[in-house]
Amino acid sequence: MILKMRIVTKRLILRTPALKDAKDIAANANDLEVSRYLARVPYPYSVENARHFIKFRQKLTKENPYSFGITLKKTGKIIGMTGFIRIDDSNKKAELGYWLGRKHWRQGIMEEALRGIIKFTFNKLKMNRLEAGVAKENKASANLLKKVGFVKEGMKRMSMRSRATGKWHDTYFFGLLKSDLKK
Repeated sequence: MILKMRIVTKRLILRTPALKDAKDIAANANDLEVSRYLARVPYPYSVENARHFIKFRQKLTKENPYSFGITLKKTGKIIGMTGFIRIDDSNKKAELGYWLGRKHWRQGIMEEALRGIIKFTFNKLKMNRLEAGVAKENKASANLLKKVGFVKEGMKRMSMRSRATGKWHDTYFFGLLKSDLKK
């Protein structure tokens, strides 16, 4: 059984992707500028890759059902993805992942999506901590995490390999605590 999850923000609906979304996901992910710093997204990225991803996420539903297509309300089309790479219920923490199609960059879309995910994480899932890793070279993503309240906590050397480029990256790690939101 697939959980149908939705997070609604001012301009977006974050929702569980379906096989019908494969073309939209592929159209936005098939860009080396999008996948350059991602560990799990290959380049080139085909509709078949998107179908495989959707089916894989559906199989993980029981242990981690939270994979959201970032959808513009005005079009209903998925323009990016966000969700959790892993959830640790016993330690009340989750690790966040995300990407957005390049033509939608610098419009505040990912900031809006992350603010929705943050509220969901702390209010609905009752987590205490949200984590994210960012390739050292990906300054835009690091700045975005800081903007939504994350704190840079350290760096791991050569800890992430881009599936798209094969290149190894040092990774900055960021954390956001539920108590940080009250400050």
